[in-house]
Amino acid sequence: MKFELLVLAIAPTIGIILWIYLKDKYDREPIIVLGKFFILGVFISVVAITLELVLIKVNIFNGYSSLIYMSFIVAALVEEGLKAIVLIPNLLKEKHFNEKLDGIIYSIFLSLGFATVENIIYIIYEDANTALQLGMIRALISVPAHIMFAITMGYYISKYRFTNDYIKKREYIILSILLPILLHGVFDFILMIEYKWSILLFLVYLVFLWKINLDKLDDYEKKSKKRFFKNRKNK
Repeated sequence: MKFELLVLAIAPTIGIILWIYLKDKYDREPIIVLGKFFILGVFISVVAITLELVLIKVNIFNGYSSLIYMSFIVAALVEEGLKAIVLIPNLLKEKHFNEKLDGIIYSIFLSLGFATVENIIYIIYEDANTALQLGMIRALISVPAHIMFAITMGYYISKYRFTNDYIKKREYIILSILLPILLHGVFDFILMIEYKWSILLFLVYLVFLWKINLDKLDDYEKKSKKRFFKNRKNK
């Protein structure tokens, strides 16, 4: 049963890797470099889990204040903050980071490493009777949400990397950190509130989250295609 649960936990990762591999079809990144960012994500998850456990123990809030603390500080700030701390310096010095789509690709692989470990922990230690249900929910909602946050982060890091405007650079680097934290915090907060209408609100938010981030991904994919054919024409 444990092996089956492990397969269930890593299945979303395999699916997303195949999906993003098809997206990055014009100038694919070296597998060894993608693996490096994935492993960095695994490392971040261990640090995040440890830090989150500490923050949960020192939670002094009640009611909605506690929900805000848990969703925006314990989950969003810790997880997206750690991702940014590790991703930004490693990505900006990466020699294969030569087009805007790359920022999203590497950000996704780092988040995949993070989400995979998180998923394994949630599912493996879940009661056997509900593990399958939890695994399906996380495969359809939680893991893809991590990827949407990663797209936002990578999108603005690429904007930072490929502009020479100092003011814009400062704006983009701030957005690359702040927006994923806010998006993640809202995601968790809506999940935590216990109102009948919160399910509808959550579904609307999911559509919004997917829409804005898939548009970002499509924008950079089109730029990658244009760059590819321009380079072929100039050869």
